[in-house]
Amino acid sequence: MIPLATQHYMLLQRNLIYTGITRGKRLLVLIGQKKALGIAVRNDRPQRRYSGLLASLKGNRGTEGSAVEPKTASQSRAVS
Repeated sequence: MIPLATQHYMLLQRNLIYTGITRGKRLLVLIGQKKALGIAVRNDRPQRRYSGLLASLKGNRGTEGSAVEPKTASQSRAVS
């Protein structure tokens, strides 16, 4: 189940919707506003996320809130 609401505009990103849809094994249920889905589908610009994941992985627990720059499409392609 994926809830979609315009109030959560920071999460309305195409890559996040795509990930949610492709993770579904048997059934996908989208609940919310059609407008929110439209915003997400048109929004292909990744946003900065302040999750603290990078600091946790590095073992720097005191630096929570560090921004993690998302990779661009060209940075995430494998070079053969």
